[in-house]
Amino acid sequence: MRCEDIYALLARLAIAFLLLVPSAQAALFDDDVARKQAADASRRVDELRSQTDILSGRIGKIEESLRNQPTLELLNQIELLKREIQSLRGQLEVVGNNVENTAKRQRDMYVDLDTRMRRMEQQGAAAAPGAAPPVAADAAAPSAAAGIAPAAPAGPAGADETRGYEAAQNQRRLGNYQGAITAFQSFLGQYPRSPLAHRAQYWIGDSYFNLRDYKNAIANQQRLLAAYPDSASAPDAMLNIASAQAELGDIAAARRTMDTLVARHPNSDAAEKARRRMTTLR
Repeated sequence: MRCEDIYALLARLAIAFLLLVPSAQAALFDDDVARKQAADASRRVDELRSQTDILSGRIGKIEESLRNQPTLELLNQIELLKREIQSLRGQLEVVGNNVENTAKRQRDMYVDLDTRMRRMEQQGAAAAPGAAPPVAADAAAPSAAAGIAPAAPAGPAGADETRGYEAAQNQRRLGNYQGAITAFQSFLGQYPRSPLAHRAQYWIGDSYFNLRDYKNAIANQQRLLAAYPDSASAPDAMLNIASAQAELGDIAAARRTMDTLVARHPNSDAAEKARRRMTTLR
């Protein structure tokens, strides 16, 4: 019941009491019962007033609580959002650490691969002229299509060759893989019989792999194997082919390529990596 309704009820009782009192006084002025009834009525009015005051206070508290209810709900929602944000920050920190660790491992792998490649390139550049291994008849077509001359006697790389090769390598190291592909292809066009030619062809395939163009990565590494089957680049080229096949979802072909790699080049670093990958390749 609202406070206004209670006050209206009290007003009606008071009016009724005032109407009854005169007639009672006229008929029973000296009557103790009338006086007692009047006293009871007065006490009742006081009680009602007291109850009204109590109810009024309770209603005020309820109204105050109702006015503050949206604020309480808002505070609860804010607190819930704070907890969710803290949880998300924790998850982001975990993911950030994982990304950082993965990037570090990739950098370490790249440094290791680049060091090995540089060592092989230096050995190839300093190698004395010698007879090149024969090229199978069915490999001649892809080699010619790639613009790669079959391996032939070649001396150490000249200064111009080295500068051209390093310029292409710099593009790759900067992450400009498309620029590296163009530069290495230009190098092969200028120096098809360079002792660095097999390395240039390898890096073309590797650059396509980094661009996620896995089909072109496979095709270019197969050209390297056709033109330079016994070069120091052959094991890494086969591992690159297997990785591209796995990325394309052809797991069976990837395993076959790794098996061939291990059989042909069992002592190479690439073969060791292939053995480790085959244990997790599904």
